[in-house]
Amino acid sequence: MSGLQKITSLHRSRQALIYVRQSTLLQTRENTESTARQYGLADRARELGWAPCDIEVVDADLGASGRFSGMRAGFQQLVSRVCLGEVGAVFGLEVSRLSRSSAEFGRLLEFARLTDTLLIDADGIYDLGDFNDRLVLGLKSTMSEAELHILAGRLQGARKAAAERGDLRLPLPVGMVYADDGTIVVDPDEEVRAAVADVFALFDQHGSALAVVRAFTGRRFPRRDTGVWDGRLGWGRLTHGRAAAVLKNPVYAGAYVFGRSVSSRKVRPDGTVITTVSRRPRDQWAVLIPDHHEGYISWQQYLQIEAKLAANRTRAKARPPREGVPVCQGIIFCGSCGFPMSTRYRRADGTADYVCTRARSDALLTPGCHSIAAAAVDPQVVDLLLAALTPEQVHLAVAAADEVHHRHQRSHRAAELAVERARYEADRAERAFVQVEPENRLVARSLESRWEAKLAALAQAEAALADLVAAEPSLPEPARLRELARDVPALWRSATTTARDRKRLLRTLIADVTVLHVDDARAHIGVRWHTGALDEITCDRRTNRNPTRAVEIVRELLDVRSDAEIAEHLNSLEFTTGNCRPFTVNSIRHIRAQHAIGSRRNNPTEPGEITVPEAARILGIHEAAIYPWIHSGEMTARQARHRRWCITWNNDIEAYWKQRVATSSHLKRRANTNYETGQAV
Repeated sequence: MSGLQKITSLHRSRQALIYVRQSTLLQTRENTESTARQYGLADRARELGWAPCDIEVVDADLGASGRFSGMRAGFQQLVSRVCLGEVGAVFGLEVSRLSRSSAEFGRLLEFARLTDTLLIDADGIYDLGDFNDRLVLGLKSTMSEAELHILAGRLQGARKAAAERGDLRLPLPVGMVYADDGTIVVDPDEEVRAAVADVFALFDQHGSALAVVRAFTGRRFPRRDTGVWDGRLGWGRLTHGRAAAVLKNPVYAGAYVFGRSVSSRKVRPDGTVITTVSRRPRDQWAVLIPDHHEGYISWQQYLQIEAKLAANRTRAKARPPREGVPVCQGIIFCGSCGFPMSTRYRRADGTADYVCTRARSDALLTPGCHSIAAAAVDPQVVDLLLAALTPEQVHLAVAAADEVHHRHQRSHRAAELAVERARYEADRAERAFVQVEPENRLVARSLESRWEAKLAALAQAEAALADLVAAEPSLPEPARLRELARDVPALWRSATTTARDRKRLLRTLIADVTVLHVDDARAHIGVRWHTGALDEITCDRRTNRNPTRAVEIVRELLDVRSDAEIAEHLNSLEFTTGNCRPFTVNSIRHIRAQHAIGSRRNNPTEPGEITVPEAARILGIHEAAIYPWIHSGEMTARQARHRRWCITWNNDIEAYWKQRVATSSHLKRRANTNYETGQAV
């Protein structure tokens, strides 16, 4: 049967679908001849007898790979319409390339056979009801899939061979560019280089990617745009993802790498196939050539950064230093069960306890699992640390001052480069505005607006530079720094030393701390140093007894200061309660009640004043009836020490309030009180 005889009036009465597809957007943009030939199949359909109104082009899959039908809306539309019997013929340049999957192509052939749909390409017309045509299309589909496999293998082999020589041209991160001879060099733009270098400098100072992002607040970070604007330099905000990508990229360490990631495919419950990309461990990279080109850091520094980032991953059970005040946070363990102890904060002032994580579960509770106040453990460990540090080994103050100086130099340099770039862009916008013809107002207005925007950006950059210069702190003299370096305890307690810095200093020498409960009053603290040496200390868990000197101070200041002022004074003297916590108003009241400390002034009133109980006895009413009059201002009174009210009182005031009580229908005098004398009867 000839090809034309396979086309019947039934086929021509249904739709003719022209399926158009290109695998990538790059092919769509550059291989225009193939796209034009596919659209030209509509003319072939008209020549074969289909009416123009029955010819439809399906081109929704331009730029979509033919590997999986789930990614191609056009192919799914084609299959569904074939199943509905609406299609008489499907046209393509090569019908075996309708799908690169033999399973999907075979399913399409089966649907076409059941609905009597023809497949037509440049080689001929195929009727799926004919066994020979099915055999030919099956062979062509298998050969097409094999051809794809062979071509992909050749391409990947050539790419890997070029990568092993370091010649494969790969996309470079911002801050690295290709020279004219094809070698990799650092970006010639000074502002770009300064921004990238500051990321590594700030990470070396702070130790976390998030801290780098916070230090970059108010500054711009470069980026290389992709797609249509491939290679164009842009500027934006430094995010945590971008900072982590810079720190993890070995190209900045001068290494050439290939095959850092691997793609895998998964099938969703709805049948669609998705592709995921995951990073390989460093020992599984396909190609690694250290010292291949100039970088911002050395390979050893890259390995150190990699180790720090791994230590910061709390999801991987790492315990990095945090911002909290307790210095043993993250390295303290329970001596009974061996589980780590978490930090539980009680108040906003930083008061905290170390609590065994296993003790939270009753099913896993070990008899020795207990909590302990951080204020009971930390001073003991800190004293042990400071005793182990000799002045000859400590130059942290000088190093910190140098780092502050270098940090401000980097900030100033970055701001100066930003001003220089803004001035260049403003000058360039000015030259463009001057060169335009005055009569061409449409262009002149746009260039004038652009010039004004550049001038505004220049003013902002200059203001930012001025703010940085004004905000630079004055550093102490070198002699003062050397003196501070000799006094490690003063450096430890300095207000400029952060809690995280103290924890890092502690962890440089101490590996971990173990707390073993002895009884309600004592606990053993075991300190393991990085050298392997062990020290054991016995400390008081909770004395439950306030310091004797603190009680004496409360007794001395009771008549001259309020409870809040006494608590603040004790905290300034670094006294703590029996539970190793700062003093509060409630703790001062507890001391007064526990030690029966009362004011030596039995009567806090002045002449012409009485207390609330005295007024209640005189008026013959309950004390609670007087407080609303005081708060509303009807009864004149003042509040003395310890929140005692002193009421202004004389004969006229007494007569007025007695008359008011007598005429009031809501107030009742006490039954056992004499109205005239105010005394009980």
